[in-house]
Amino acid sequence: MTDHHASSSTAKVALVTGSAQRVGAAIIKDLHARGWCVIIHYRHSEQAALRLADDLNSQRPQSAFTLKLDLQQPLAAQQLAEQALNITGRIDALVNNASTFYPTPIGEATLDAWDDLFASNARAPFFLSQALAPALTKSRGCIVNIVDIHARRPFKQHTVYCMAKAALAMMTMSLAKELAPAVRVNGVAPGAILWPEDNTPSAIASATQQQILASVPLARSGSPEDIARTVAFLIEDAPYITGQIIAVDGGRTHTLGVE
Repeated sequence: MTDHHASSSTAKVALVTGSAQRVGAAIIKDLHARGWCVIIHYRHSEQAALRLADDLNSQRPQSAFTLKLDLQQPLAAQQLAEQALNITGRIDALVNNASTFYPTPIGEATLDAWDDLFASNARAPFFLSQALAPALTKSRGCIVNIVDIHARRPFKQHTVYCMAKAALAMMTMSLAKELAPAVRVNGVAPGAILWPEDNTPSAIASATQQQILASVPLARSGSPEDIARTVAFLIEDAPYITGQIIAVDGGRTHTLGVE
């Protein structure tokens, strides 16, 4: 944890969960480039988080901070909210990005997998949003949830994950009503952006990857920067948009059928 305060009390602050690497890191870099102070949350990727913070602080001193917490733990969301506010004194944007993803084929799904997938994809985003709602109300801030196109269209053998993301999608729409007019709440639903790393439980076979890309009208995968730019749009340039989930998927959700 970085223990000094943001360099300016007037600088806007974004907390992005699961942001040491991959899509989360791209969101952090994009917001930082736009002048935001950023809080990089991570669970295991300490070295990546510290390198990212050091790089950003070399560009603008005391503009990036790190917090390590395991959001699978029941009280971690409240703790993360408190620690983030202790560092910066304010939160203007919360991006619920941290997620676990792996298959749970029928006949093999366990209670532990259920608890794990729902903890990161639904429970932690809700309780973190609840804990930060007063600060976001004070700053007239916003929440952006990283959902998934499979919250609407199931992905074979990933029923529990898809259910958890569907819960996050409903949370997005529900909190948009409950926290209005002070806080806007939106979501981004990525399609094929970054494949899970090989040799992990969440890895997707190359043949399946090719099958997925064949169903994308734009005929290619997207980039983490595509997600980051959409998140930044919702945070900075969409004052009259709330309760929306934008698919960033090359048009894939408009094709017929499910994977």
